[in-house]
Amino acid sequence: MGQRSGHQEGGKKLEVALSQIMEAEEVQTNAEEDKETKAKVQKLTSVFGVADLKNGAVGLYNIGQSCWLNSLLQVFLMNTCFTGILRRITVPPDDKQKRRNVPYQMLLLLEKMQHGKQKAVYPEDLAVCLSLHRVKLFVQHDAAQLFLTLWNLIKKQMKKPELVEELNDLYTICVQEHLACQKCSSETKRNSSMLTLPVPVLDSNSHVLKSLEDCLQYFFRPEELTDHNMCFCEHCGKKTPFLQSTKLVHLPQTLTIHLKRFCFRKSAYIHKLRHYLPFPEDLDFSAVLTENQCQADDKEKAAWKYEIFAVVAHSGSTTCGHYCAYIRSLTECKWYCFNDSHVCQVSWDDVKCTYGHSELHWGETAYLLIYMKKPPQ
Repeated sequence: MGQRSGHQEGGKKLEVALSQIMEAEEVQTNAEEDKETKAKVQKLTSVFGVADLKNGAVGLYNIGQSCWLNSLLQVFLMNTCFTGILRRITVPPDDKQKRRNVPYQMLLLLEKMQHGKQKAVYPEDLAVCLSLHRVKLFVQHDAAQLFLTLWNLIKKQMKKPELVEELNDLYTICVQEHLACQKCSSETKRNSSMLTLPVPVLDSNSHVLKSLEDCLQYFFRPEELTDHNMCFCEHCGKKTPFLQSTKLVHLPQTLTIHLKRFCFRKSAYIHKLRHYLPFPEDLDFSAVLTENQCQADDKEKAAWKYEIFAVVAHSGSTTCGHYCAYIRSLTECKWYCFNDSHVCQVSWDDVKCTYGHSELHWGETAYLLIYMKKPPQ
């Protein structure tokens, strides 16, 4: 969900400028046109001006319903494990490839944020880059879907195999899917990977799940496939009831949990679930899940101890909403709230305000929870 309010005037100017830049990129064939495009980018920056630097983290200006992008960028760039990978990418050989390369544009933005003299910067070059990959600007987006899109673009454009492997180790969850016939007990298994754990906040009877731990246990519970959900069994030669389950195999260094707070009602209207749902600072998966919900050895399970790193929160409704990010600095161990260009230090009690409240229509609710693996004792 995006933000309707904000820099509407600036957004219109940026939309025109971005259109000009993309048009120039498509027809650009010589050095003279390259120079013209760069001049347009400089002109775009001068439209908005710059602000003075204040102590603390650097914000990102909203360039037209871009709170979803700003929040996700801050979560990526505040992760020192990710930026360590980003700084070792292969620089594209020419200007055209540089404009289209998401990791390179993220690296330029990181340098701009760390070495500039502003309290916030405009991510216009990265916005242009994403638009060239069909990520629409100036429209509302779902942060969970865009997180996957952004990560896939980053992974696809990293040329060094060792960096792709490190990126996978940093973010990828490994699970094993089981499907067992309830008539003949034949079973099939399939290994798969996930970028996020999309956990429900309601059970199958629309009852509220009361904590993150309850949500995780419910996600990994076995499910009976009966009636119209029955599957064809090759051994039985017909459709039979099946038991479907997902077992956890491996957890990454940075774990992203997607709280499914948006659901469809019978009228096909997307509804937001605002109820209270607490999540812990420290999370031990080996204590949350049962033996039957895991497919890992003791050494792997011993590393399943996490602490909260970031929360991407959504306020408002499905038609008029806003994203911000609460992030714990890995270097200072302080919490910050990144609300577009406005950045301020906050406390854990402030972060807990994103647990949700069913009576508050505009109240913030956590949408993405990002946990970091604790170092070994």
